[in-house]
Amino acid sequence: MLSISDFSEMCCLSPQTLRFYHSEGLLVPADVNEQTGYRSYTFAQVEQAMLITVLRGTGMSVKFVRRALDEPDTAAALLEQHDREVQRQREAQDEAISDARELFGSWPEARVRHVPEMTVVSKLVPGPSAGRTQYDWEKADAALTAAVEEVVEAVEACGAVVSGIPWRTWAGDTPEQKRQCLTAEGPHWLVKIPVTADEEAIAALPGDVEVQTFEARDELSIFIPGKSSMAKYATAMSRLATHPLDAAFIDFGGVRQLLHDDGVETAAAIRELG
Repeated sequence: MLSISDFSEMCCLSPQTLRFYHSEGLLVPADVNEQTGYRSYTFAQVEQAMLITVLRGTGMSVKFVRRALDEPDTAAALLEQHDREVQRQREAQDEAISDARELFGSWPEARVRHVPEMTVVSKLVPGPSAGRTQYDWEKADAALTAAVEEVVEAVEACGAVVSGIPWRTWAGDTPEQKRQCLTAEGPHWLVKIPVTADEEAIAALPGDVEVQTFEARDELSIFIPGKSSMAKYATAMSRLATHPLDAAFIDFGGVRQLLHDDGVETAAAIRELG
């Protein structure tokens, strides 16, 4: 029998880790002294400790490690599942690192610009929500991306040309949209895409796509890189609200978010006082 200190040294696992594995039922000592509580291990348990160390080294959870050891036939499938999750996490971390570098390398600043009049096509997009106090931005972004792709395909099929960056705005063009936008079911968003099209192309558009005129206006906008989130949206709105303007104010009733490939640009109209 090996004491916990000898077993710890042989397996390169700290006594604290061995106690944790014992409590989790992952590596149970061969004997525990009832009076002293001292744990003892057999030499044969070194192999199990080695397998646990290898699997835990991948970042696999104790639950998955236990299952892989208890059901060896499932080990390969569990490793594949874990590998996919690790790849997903790495991609998310790489994206977060890229966003952080861009944010701290050149902190986003609001800017004033003039936006000319343009023809846009508009389509309602349901905005998935987990309730009134929590919004699922990831699902909403996926739905918006799918809607943009669908509308672009429809526009091009009719002979029209996409002439600018798509954007989203809260669904509030009509009283009915405003009412539904306040519910958990939605729809919560409108996708709008600038187009150049003749009357024939416009007439051929699907019935659920509306053609509108976006009036020329001066805007204050700010670009924040990366995926959408409530924190990023709130940051953008705060920056716009506190940006100094001469004899003018920001009209937050028509905020739009331009969907760039590498982030979201939040913009709102500037209105003159008086």
